[in-house]
Amino acid sequence: MSDGSPPAEELRTARLSLRRPTEADVGAILAIHRDPETCAHNPSDALARFEEAELLYRRWDKQWQQHGYGYWVVRRHDSAQQLGFCGIKPMELHGSPVLNLFYRFATSAWGQGFAGEAAGAVTAWASRQVPDIPLIARVRPANVASQRVAVRAGLRRAQHLDTEGYDGFDWIYTSAARTARPGN
Repeated sequence: MSDGSPPAEELRTARLSLRRPTEADVGAILAIHRDPETCAHNPSDALARFEEAELLYRRWDKQWQQHGYGYWVVRRHDSAQQLGFCGIKPMELHGSPVLNLFYRFATSAWGQGFAGEAAGAVTAWASRQVPDIPLIARVRPANVASQRVAVRAGLRRAQHLDTEGYDGFDWIYTSAARTARPGN
């Protein structure tokens, strides 16, 4: 955290509340990650068993403990139902540290602008709280909806950074012009 402020365990937008996940969210983690449509472009993220969702939750929680940020649970202000997840995680791209913007929503939440709204809030938060680490989104070339979310969140295509990802080739979107170039 750059300014010494406590981690933002909750973010709010016009329609949405984003909060740090708890163990009570494991069921939603499983439901969203076992839907074949939500993981169609990233099949390695698919989950089949409750124990897998528990392990994923533990990884997310560990990241929160280590870094003070991570993935948030997204819901509407007027509902307790989880719409999906959105957040950031540290990783490397071409040997340089970056924050990867993640968003995955239940199919019932698609097409309503929730992912773009949540991703915009996370992007704004990251630019204030961790400005020294470039923010990127890794998107499959065929995932047009995810590309729109990245653009709505303020990221732009950085073709020079495209690379092979976990499940195939990734197009890279970035919010920082200073993101490292391959080989730097």
